Amino acid sequence: MTEIANTRLISQHIAGTKFQSAKELVSWMGAMQAQDYAMVKWAIGVRLPGSALPEIEAAIETGEIIRTHMLRPTWHFVSADDIYWMLELMAPYIKASLKSRHQELGLSEAVVAKSNAVLEKALRAEKHLSREALMAEFEKAQIAIDENRASHLLMRAELDGLICSGATKTGKQTYALLEARVPKTRPVSKEESLAKLAKKYFSSHGPATLEDFTWWSGLPVGTARQAFEMVKSDFTSETIGSLTYWFTGDNTIWTSQESVYLLPAFDEFIISYTDRRATLLFEDHNKTVSNNGIFRPVIVVNGQVTGIWRRTLKKDKIVIETEAFKPLDDMTKSLIEKAAIQFGLFLEKKAEIQHGK
Repeated sequence: MTEIANTRLISQHIAGTKFQSAKELVSWMGAMQAQDYAMVKWAIGVRLPGSALPEIEAAIETGEIIRTHMLRPTWHFVSADDIYWMLELMAPYIKASLKSRHQELGLSEAVVAKSNAVLEKALRAEKHLSREALMAEFEKAQIAIDENRASHLLMRAELDGLICSGATKTGKQTYALLEARVPKTRPVSKEESLAKLAKKYFSSHGPATLEDFTWWSGLPVGTARQAFEMVKSDFTSETIGSLTYWFTGDNTIWTSQESVYLLPAFDEFIISYTDRRATLLFEDHNKTVSNNGIFRPVIVVNGQVTGIWRRTLKKDKIVIETEAFKPLDDMTKSLIEKAAIQFGLFLEKKAEIQHGK
């Protein structure tokens, strides 16, 4: 299990990377879960050693990477190069999963069409608008936005390929028209898209199981299997107990090198697998993942989750508090402090670390 964790550190480009940009890294990962907007920037940054927050934000501002509802469904960052084929592949499955909820909310296709028309008109005029500004447009058009209807309408517009994340405006996140952010790319067949998604996942997340891929992608079980079978010959497998793990076979496992990483909330290293025993002990699971599905920032020592951390931003520094699940030796504490310094450098702030128990 330790070898699985260490190999994932390499395949996810946490333990070193060949990439130079956020766009390259995000494309390699396929999609990166992004509902915690601040933390996902560090999820990219920790995989690009030496990068700083302004570089990641520039990739967001220019539309090199796009934040939208993509898999399962929840917020994800995807590369601009991948957004059209991935949306075309995944949107029908997500729409089908939301159908009954939309019926309960009275969000008929006629309401969706009206909502999309309002969004398109507003964004063609203003280019980048905040959620609050779009809510005002809905209210003018007498479109109900209570009971979370607004979130569903915005998500549906994303799934329809109409809108996506825009540039920051007066300190707020915005929406923009997708076609204005990313030029249309050539259509990709469903079979090619399925193969591309499976190859991206097992290359960037391996060793992983077919069940892991099914969970991560949100594809129906049969469709996920079909996707995997198309690329299966590109990967090596190893069976441990009842589970078969698939990986590229070209990663060197760093079993003798001490490593410590401060990974953000909802990081792909934890969230993208159904079985997390390779990195997270059963008795520590509830300390790491809350009962309502909140994934906390974690301390990873030699591939294993050994604690959690939290940060507090001050004017001139960032305070990082750690909570270890077991007592730490001096070497591990020193490595955690180095990891904290790297996080501070990413934010362009001095890091101050406070060890808990």
